[in-house]
Amino acid sequence: MTQKTALFEEHLQAGARMVEFAGWEMPLHYGSQLAEHHAVRRAAGMFDVSHMAVVDLSGSQTTHFLRRLLTNDVALLPHGKALYGCMLNVEGGVIDDLITYRFSDTDYRLVVNAATRDKDLAWMRRQSERFDVRIRERDDLSMLAVQGPQARALATPLLPAGLRGPAEALAPFAAARDGEAMVARTGYTGEDGFEILLPHADIVPLWRALRAAGVQPCGLGARDTLRLEAGLNLYGMDMDETVTPLECGLGWTVTWEPPGRRFIGRSALERQRAAGGLPRWVGLVLEGKGVLRNHLPVYLADGRQGEITSGGFSPTLQRSIAMARIPPGDDTRCEVEIRGRRQPARIVKLPFVRRGKVLIDL
Repeated sequence: MTQKTALFEEHLQAGARMVEFAGWEMPLHYGSQLAEHHAVRRAAGMFDVSHMAVVDLSGSQTTHFLRRLLTNDVALLPHGKALYGCMLNVEGGVIDDLITYRFSDTDYRLVVNAATRDKDLAWMRRQSERFDVRIRERDDLSMLAVQGPQARALATPLLPAGLRGPAEALAPFAAARDGEAMVARTGYTGEDGFEILLPHADIVPLWRALRAAGVQPCGLGARDTLRLEAGLNLYGMDMDETVTPLECGLGWTVTWEPPGRRFIGRSALERQRAAGGLPRWVGLVLEGKGVLRNHLPVYLADGRQGEITSGGFSPTLQRSIAMARIPPGDDTRCEVEIRGRRQPARIVKLPFVRRGKVLIDL
């Protein structure tokens, strides 16, 4: 049986086309995925992301536990700041990618993917057995992402009173709390904005107030094209438990120093790094006909082969684009097999778009 967020009826009233996603009834779009995409790039859009799992960690050894659990080192994270990173298995594969918020040495919040909720919680609890740490899933909270160049200006006056001042002062990748409410200057679109966590009863009035202020409701479709343009990984497409951070452009999330921090998966990553020959993580821009889709084969000039992990049409660039894993080298061009025919494509550095600015040559 699929679950429904506290905003389910609001989605229906807004004309959403609902689909099943990771066990939840979620909006795919509200009539025009294209209009929703452009609203986020040009003004402001909002996404119900309450299907994602919010997990609070507390206890005297929480910092030590998270330094063991995650690739990034939370000991380097100031209070009130956020950190993106990976949780690995012992082979170095990505169990999940997630955001960690640190509020004190003993008080952290994690936001993990909806599709990996159960396995993430089971893994955390199993790994925490030797630590003084308490793990609590916050299924009493809803989460709303407001994104775009006008997002903060429109959302800040509508936040709970105790969060308005702190929200105005937030730097990127920082968060503030007031009781059960939280606002963070984070997101998954490549644009500025907030992710707002509130008790279920408080999220509906905020949604309605944002709609009245002109913020466009957006669904999963626009969320995917926005994150693709921004070069942001999607779990289950660009990486999973068979792929390490070094193979999907997330090597920057691995804090190697100090050498004595033996996070789970470190030995496997050290062996992989020492062996060399790591694949390139690149963007592709199609120059031939068709649309770049997930898992299409990519061919380099010498016959070596790679694969698209995420692909689609970019509304901002008006081009078909993709993220791909290809063999190492300095190739700048390739071919992609689409419907049995090889079409030319250009290899570019990610991301394609960030903060409304196109970062590649068209």
